[in-house]
Amino acid sequence: MNTKNIRLSVLDQSPVRKDVTAEQAVQETVALAKHTDQLGYTRFWVSEHHNTGSLAGSTPEVLLAYLGGQTKNIRIGSGGIMMPNHSTLKVAENFRMLEALFPGRVDLGMGRAPGTDRITASILNPSNHFSEQAFVEQLEDLQHYFHDTAEEGNVRHRIRAIPQVQTVPAMWLLSSSGESGLFAAHFGMGLSFAHFINPIGGPQAVQMYRERFKPSDELQSPQASVAIFVFCSEDEEKIRRHQALMDYRFNQFEKGAGLTPAGYEDIKNVIYSEAEQGRILHNRKRVITGNSGQIKLKLLQLAKDYDVDEIIAITITEDFEDRLQSYSLLAQALDLPR
Repeated sequence: MNTKNIRLSVLDQSPVRKDVTAEQAVQETVALAKHTDQLGYTRFWVSEHHNTGSLAGSTPEVLLAYLGGQTKNIRIGSGGIMMPNHSTLKVAENFRMLEALFPGRVDLGMGRAPGTDRITASILNPSNHFSEQAFVEQLEDLQHYFHDTAEEGNVRHRIRAIPQVQTVPAMWLLSSSGESGLFAAHFGMGLSFAHFINPIGGPQAVQMYRERFKPSDELQSPQASVAIFVFCSEDEEKIRRHQALMDYRFNQFEKGAGLTPAGYEDIKNVIYSEAEQGRILHNRKRVITGNSGQIKLKLLQLAKDYDVDEIIAITITEDFEDRLQSYSLLAQALDLPR
């Protein structure tokens, strides 16, 4: 596969690094959006997480309104809006407003998970039942709100999502299991597989999505991408330290200890049990690291495995300059057009 056929995009979670405030973390997201816009990345997505001190990104719709004004060419979007937390009408209005501000540049990426623990989710939306049927109904309602197509007799026929704009955001479903891929196929939406969450079964899920895809007004043919943790550096020691930190973060999360900002010096002497070492080997499949040459080969193989032409990179580093540099090296390795 030719590198010129591969598009690169960004998923940023506004990570709060050790000794950095949440305000600084958000400003780093802004700086990264400007940086990747100049480098020729295709889209810049921001995430929704709640009740965690390690990630500052809680309101994609608010952050996107600012990022759109700070960038010129890159698409901006959510990766994603966690639909069970929200009123469908409010989501439609938020993204119609974004389309009014930045027509033709907006992606609405959506997920079924709450992006937090169950208690926090129940407070975000007390009527949330976490049911599959409720999620399907939200997707159906969302398409009606964007196109004003609810049938007469349906209470939503009298409801208009304001502002009434002419363009519609590109709609994507995020999946880490494959089930949402079936919903994306049914509704004619794009699919982004979260390899950074689950490194097993992704290519099969994308293939099934393609086979079952039904064209929609927004999307005539299937469109898929894969998202993965990536770190690129020409410094082998930085790569080793980065992998050690990622090992630690995955381990803490799986133990239910929560994610707290940590540096390499805090974790370099941690000793893992045999079971934890097994999980570390599994979780390393969620991450691609290496120098420019190594990264290029690994990303091309990933794109081939998934049969996609777009890779979404998530990079969390101890030092912000390393995060910027990693995205620069990725752009050079895959020869992104500027």
